[in-house]
Amino acid sequence: MDLSFEQLKSMVVFAHVAGRGSFSAAARHMGLSRGVVSYHIKKLERQLGVQLLNRSTRSLSLTDEGRSYYAYCKTITEQAASAQQQMENFRQVPEGLLKITCPVNMGLQIIVPALNEFKQRYPRIELDIVLADQVVNILEEGIDLAIRGAPLADSSLQAVQLAVLKTHICGSPAYFRKHGRPQSPEDLSRHNWVMYQLSPGSLELRKGERSFSIRPQGDISTNNAAARTAFVEGGHGLGRIPAYDAAPKIHGGTLESVLDDYRLNDIEVYGVFAPGAAKTKKLRVLLDFLKLHYAALEHQRLLSV
Repeated sequence: MDLSFEQLKSMVVFAHVAGRGSFSAAARHMGLSRGVVSYHIKKLERQLGVQLLNRSTRSLSLTDEGRSYYAYCKTITEQAASAQQQMENFRQVPEGLLKITCPVNMGLQIIVPALNEFKQRYPRIELDIVLADQVVNILEEGIDLAIRGAPLADSSLQAVQLAVLKTHICGSPAYFRKHGRPQSPEDLSRHNWVMYQLSPGSLELRKGERSFSIRPQGDISTNNAAARTAFVEGGHGLGRIPAYDAAPKIHGGTLESVLDDYRLNDIEVYGVFAPGAAKTKKLRVLLDFLKLHYAALEHQRLLSV
């Protein structure tokens, strides 16, 4: 039987609903109302004469027929997206909207200055910057690029490493005058810490063949890296601080680093994006630009103490 344009549109809507697991997420991604999305699914099921989705008030799942049909609808949707991206690649000047999310402190100190220069170089690219320390669902929120200081956890996404950042254990001069400077990893557990809620619960240090693991404890906790650094500067405890944040404060005398002969785990910075998104020229030029920007900062020793 012939495939109508309306049914093809409904197949694309179904692919987004099945792929994102909800009517609302698909509606946000496609710029449609939830009612329109629901209409397409009901119409498709009526035309096919089968139920594609199991619906309840709290969950949505594919039926056996829906799972089989989704494979075809997903292929059609991906091919259409690839065709659109290929046409976009033919353009001489990258253009379009890029929605980017990154941690607040890294964003203010590294990413926003980089994007300021990027925007001057590519004026036809629109930027929507979301600064948030929490990890957001880039598929549900329509994010083109998430900059994260951790390895890729979601196998449905793709990632490119942008940089490797060193970290340092720091405290203020006032704190060390009052509590003394730790001389060994064992001393660290006897000190108060400013706790960063998004960090692992343990701290790993290495020196030669030896490794040490401690679990910091402290009476101040925050989910914001800039606030963590400010409390450490204020003399309230120790903190593990990225070198790009610590360096200017160490040079300015408001922070001091300790146990520098021990190696801490580096922060691996990744650009994370949806599968196939890097085929678009606008995202490719941004990823290349950010890698070069990080490399330039490292060359200037602005990412190290």
